[in-house]
Amino acid sequence: MVKKKKITIGTALNYLILTLIAFVCLYPFLNVLAYSVSGYNAVLSGRVTFYPIDFTLAAYKEILGKTQIWQAMRTTVLVTVGGTALSLVLTIFASYALSINDLPGRKQITGFILFTMYFSGGLIPTFLVVKGVGLYDSLLALVIPQSINVFNFIVMRTFFRELPEGLEEAARIDGASYMVVLLKIVLPLSLPIIATMGLFYAVGYWNTYFDALLYIQSPEKYTLQLRLRSLLFGEELNSSGSNLEGIGTQVMTQSLKMATVAVSTIPILVVYPWLQKYFVKGVMVGSVKG
Repeated sequence: MVKKKKITIGTALNYLILTLIAFVCLYPFLNVLAYSVSGYNAVLSGRVTFYPIDFTLAAYKEILGKTQIWQAMRTTVLVTVGGTALSLVLTIFASYALSINDLPGRKQITGFILFTMYFSGGLIPTFLVVKGVGLYDSLLALVIPQSINVFNFIVMRTFFRELPEGLEEAARIDGASYMVVLLKIVLPLSLPIIATMGLFYAVGYWNTYFDALLYIQSPEKYTLQLRLRSLLFGEELNSSGSNLEGIGTQVMTQSLKMATVAVSTIPILVVYPWLQKYFVKGVMVGSVKG
């Protein structure tokens, strides 16, 4: 017979507290979704909370009908995919090289990298460097300056150092080079940490805003977050709302703003379920030791 698991008062209390915390975290996003699909009168009267009233997709039809949004979406996807790939390659090679104990100057190089984690060049010097090397108003300005995150580098290097030394030593005895060891042995064993770091990098590139605001001047190169800023500040919306042709209803600027926030947030949220099984394992294993 299958024994039924008894739920104690403490367990029930934990479930209740975690449920409340989850609701508090989800409420802002639910509120954004509710505003984006609610009718004009419901939004105007302030009756919308976390569920829609007078359901309508008019705001999404207005937002998705703008060519600027699709152009910004393509730019953001390009920056996210290309930047994440470049960052992973650089982080993997740097982390593996500096995880090798007999590498000359390993501690000094690692210390120099850690120094940049606490002390940066500053906003103005960084801007002058980016402009001086010809990256101003280029999408590369959103990728190259932040292609390696020091925290991600430390976590991945720690993960590599915790791998069984016997595997690498056996391959080295058989004549395998460091590159072969990395590609054939280390990487297949490192899928959890690679997926975790890829998620970190992808979220960072997707949400890039300040760098785009500093370095991107041409409107056709705006990222989704920069385009969102223009919409939220009303630079591309009428203060009285947008009249939607063929729909016969008026959508408030508030609904359009919320629809834009949802459009820019949902795509990156879709990535999480696919990588969640690696997420906790990768972070825990890579951060056990210093």
